[in-house]
Amino acid sequence: MFFSAGLPLVILVLCLPASPQQAAKHVLAFYSASVERDHVIFAEQALKFFASDAKAHGFEFSSTTNWDDLNATTLQGVQLILWLNDSPHSPAQRAAFERYMEHGGGWMGFHAAAYNDESTGWPWFVNFLGGAVFYGNNWPPLPALLDVDDHSSEVTRRVPPHFTSPANEWYIWKPTPRANPAVKVLVTLARSNYPIGLKDTIQGGDVPVVWSNTRYHMIYMNMGHGDKIFDSPGQNRLFEDAVESLLSQRR
Repeated sequence: MFFSAGLPLVILVLCLPASPQQAAKHVLAFYSASVERDHVIFAEQALKFFASDAKAHGFEFSSTTNWDDLNATTLQGVQLILWLNDSPHSPAQRAAFERYMEHGGGWMGFHAAAYNDESTGWPWFVNFLGGAVFYGNNWPPLPALLDVDDHSSEVTRRVPPHFTSPANEWYIWKPTPRANPAVKVLVTLARSNYPIGLKDTIQGGDVPVVWSNTRYHMIYMNMGHGDKIFDSPGQNRLFEDAVESLLSQRR
C-alpha cells in the first residue's frame, strides 16, 4: 500500500459493464448463373470482392441465386441488397422488393440489374431508377474515361475527378436520370470518349454511369460486364465506399 502524508492512498477502479457489441450489418447479394456469360463472370468475381470487403470492414456478406429469397422473412435483418447481374421477374419477388425499399431498405445494383425496356412491365422499378429506361449501348466492351460529378460525396471521395474505368458495356438511358430532380448523378461517361464502340457506337450525349435516387437508400453502378471490372484499384474504392455509405444509412 502507498501512503501520502501519513494517509493511505486508495486507488479506486470502476468496473463498468461493457456495452454490448453492435451486431454486424448484413449484405445479401442476388445473382443469376444462367444469364449472359460475361455477366456471370462479373458476378463470380464480385462475390469474391465483396466477401473480402466484408472481412476488411466488419459486415456480414452472403449470396443467393434463388430470387424467391426476396421475401419479408429472408430480408429481415438485411441492411443492404446487391443485385449483381439480374433482377426479380415474378410479381411476388418484385412486390417484396418494393416493400423492402419503401420501408427503408438499401440497394446497390450493377449493370444488367437495371436493364428495363417496354417488355419489362415494372413501372415502379423505372420510377425507382429515376425514370431511366434502357435505350442502347456500345459494343464491344471498352474502357472509358469517367468524370466525377460530385467529389464531396462519401461514395466518390477516394477516386480522382477523372479516372479510367476498365472495359465495360456502357448503357444509354432515355430519358436521362439526370432530368429527375430526385436523382443525384455521381459519375458520368466523359464526352472525350465519343464516339465509343465499334459495332455499336455511342456518338455523344449525357450518359450517367453512377447515380442515386435520393428518395431511397440506393445506388446504381453501370459497371458489370466481363472479367476486367475489378482490375482498377480506384474503381474498387468506389465500390467499397458505396457499400459503406449505404450501410451507414441503415440501422
